[in-house]
Amino acid sequence: GYEPDFAKRCFDQIKGFGSYGFPESHAVSFARLVYISAWIKCHEPAVFCCALLNSQPMGFYAPAQLVRDAQEHGVEVRPADINLSGWDCSLERTPAPQGRLHPRHESMAADIQTTHALRLGLRQIDGFSEDWARLIESSRGRGFDSVRDLWLRTGLPPKALKTLAHADAFNSLGLSRRDALWAVKALQRAGDKDDLPLFAQAAMPELEPDAHLPPMPPGEQVIEDYRHLHLSLKAHPLRFLRRSLVAQGHVTAAGLAARPAGARVRMAGLVLIRQRPGSAKGVCFITLEDETGSANLVLWPKVFDRFRREAMSARVLQVQGRIQRRSE
Repeated sequence: GYEPDFAKRCFDQIKGFGSYGFPESHAVSFARLVYISAWIKCHEPAVFCCALLNSQPMGFYAPAQLVRDAQEHGVEVRPADINLSGWDCSLERTPAPQGRLHPRHESMAADIQTTHALRLGLRQIDGFSEDWARLIESSRGRGFDSVRDLWLRTGLPPKALKTLAHADAFNSLGLSRRDALWAVKALQRAGDKDDLPLFAQAAMPELEPDAHLPPMPPGEQVIEDYRHLHLSLKAHPLRFLRRSLVAQGHVTAAGLAARPAGARVRMAGLVLIRQRPGSAKGVCFITLEDETGSANLVLWPKVFDRFRREAMSARVLQVQGRIQRRSE
């Protein structure tokens, strides 16, 4: 019932708002999410990291980088363990060190005496299923006292026990990787005895004497961590190569800041991220990480074509190039 001229003017007004109304409202809603996320990350870094790890796979950063960032912001990160971990990562209350609280927290709640440590969940173990983790949670009670106890009470298959041992998840029992694997192998032998008539006739002791296995070297421990957890709380792999890399003239990621723009440098690092967006006209972006931090590598199309296999598949890269820096 409106006059056409009035209706057209109303429509033109609405159309004019539409040209900026959606981006404006979208920006406001996104800014709100960003603010909330930033607040939680600033004031509760353990909560923030725990939530992100439990939401994997997602986003831009791998669990190793999320854990490292949390540690750099003062969060104590504890390993996955059969007696202490569930499927998801969790928070454990721990006394707050002096000076740990953010000043704003001190003014808001001066009586806060605890903070949170982050306990890695069994979901971080490569190849370990949620069903197995739920079995552990439902059967644990006051805790398992041996590998055999875990096996009998959960009915987990040997493959699951072996995966836990490889992931170094028996620390609460005082068992190293090798000791736990040795115990799992003994269970497999005991399980096979009932199926083999020859062994069924033999008198075999239920418990073996301690094998006194030699400890695994630190570097091998870290390799096993990355192989089965994709991260390590013990050390960074590049730390064990640093002496050799320094002798070859490599700089660390942190050391790049001291070099001037345009300087030619060499460095090595784990590959965190590879990106080759369609809008980049063939340019590949790679983020490398060593024990001191991360660095961003730009591979121009000619370089990428020459080193395509390494750029697309290598877990560790040794690179050389010129530093590009503007402002900070």
